[in-house]
Amino acid sequence: MIQTHVLLLALGMGLVTYLPRWVPLFLLSGRKLPRWFTDWLDLIPVAILSALVAPELLLSGRPPQLDLLQPKLWVALPTFLFALWTKSLGGTVLFGMFFYWVVGMVL
Repeated sequence: MIQTHVLLLALGMGLVTYLPRWVPLFLLSGRKLPRWFTDWLDLIPVAILSALVAPELLLSGRPPQLDLLQPKLWVALPTFLFALWTKSLGGTVLFGMFFYWVVGMVL
């Protein structure tokens, strides 16, 4: 049987996960948002992806230092260009994996 404190902990975690999603949806639904605000909201996924990927590609070591000679960076650049050229998610993933494998074999 589930102990009371475990059940309360699970319910609390669900609540703090659900509320930050529900409150803006509830408050902003049915309202016309300004164009500048929707344009700004469109940039959030790009900013989050950049914040996650850039340190992995540009930094190495402990403490982290700028390292522009990492194979990951040199694989990411042509993969990014391939993605811009083809606009194919699957093709980009396959190209990046293949190119990373080739660079790994060379180095």
